Amino acid sequence: MHKTLIVTNDFPPRPGGIQAFLHNMALRLDPERLVVYASTWKRGREGAEATAAFDAEQPFTVVRDRTTMLLPTPRVTRRATRLLREHGCESVWFGAAAPLGLMAPALRAAGARRLVATAHGHEAGWAQLPASRQLLRRIGEGTDTITYLGEYTRSRIAAALTPEAAARMVQLPPGVDEKTFHPGSGGQAIRERLGLADRPVVVCVSRLVPRKGQDTLILALPAILARVPDAVLLIVGGGPYEGALRKLAADTGVADSVRFTGAVPWSELPAHYGAGDVFAMPCRTRRGGLDVEGLGIVYLEASATGLPVIAGDSGGAPDAVLEGETGWVVRGGPRGVASAETAERVVALLGDAGLRRRMGERGRDWVEERWRWDLLASRLRSLL
Repeated sequence: MHKTLIVTNDFPPRPGGIQAFLHNMALRLDPERLVVYASTWKRGREGAEATAAFDAEQPFTVVRDRTTMLLPTPRVTRRATRLLREHGCESVWFGAAAPLGLMAPALRAAGARRLVATAHGHEAGWAQLPASRQLLRRIGEGTDTITYLGEYTRSRIAAALTPEAAARMVQLPPGVDEKTFHPGSGGQAIRERLGLADRPVVVCVSRLVPRKGQDTLILALPAILARVPDAVLLIVGGGPYEGALRKLAADTGVADSVRFTGAVPWSELPAHYGAGDVFAMPCRTRRGGLDVEGLGIVYLEASATGLPVIAGDSGGAPDAVLEGETGWVVRGGPRGVASAETAERVVALLGDAGLRRRMGERGRDWVEERWRWDLLASRLRSLL
């Protein structure tokens, strides 16, 4: 692998799935051949201290920009090219293709031999709008390859590229640490802490935002409780939608059967998955297709933990499920339709321990076969 400069807005301690993706990949590359150029997480003393502490723990060099959002401005481009030359980097990995990939021509002129841009869900949205579609086309022309998460994102991004750039696309999804997420991850301790005992638990691990579909789960709960009276919905994560979700649970009359954990430390996430019998996140597409699920790594983490999964049909989420084998995909459309289908699938799983076990075991095997970090990091090294 050439010595590589990663240019990204998405890097811890800023929380999020893309941030975890990039960090996990970076940790599996040669730290002596890696430099990260990232934005600052947040302003203020607390943010600065958290960022400095995180950076000091990394085995590779991290350089922070003063801004909280890197954009391909002349100033940022000049600094990126200066870092490329100072550290002797020959490859560049843009943590998100859009918009940072617009810096590719300048970095190539500065000596970069390989330029890789990774696409997530939002690039599929860019491909739908005329102005951003043209910018995405420029990114495709300026880089050696744009990576994609799954077939949904590939097909939409490819339509905005030249045929030559589309043919150079390579799949590079996030991976799962199968040694961290596994069936014996400590779920019973979480159950005891939350007073769930032996109740049937439907768990959803995600940020609390409308796209993720926690509201669909709450609306499905009356139908679930009618057939599984002691079931409980465990909503793990924090986010701006929490207040609306709590109100919805109260208005729907199911507040006593819903547990909100708020944000939990990353180290406790595997155990929170393990506290569930079924994992469900019936995500939906919003804003005319601009707000979609890029992949949904949570489904794969749940599969690695040995749980059957129920996913929404938004974006690339179905790519993280083997339909009928590791779980099911439900429609994420109108909430009434979505909640009815979700309730039906949840009840089927809660009522059949053998089915839960078979789907969970198949999901675990699938993660080990295809989604391990070491396999995917090897693919990235070859691209760089």
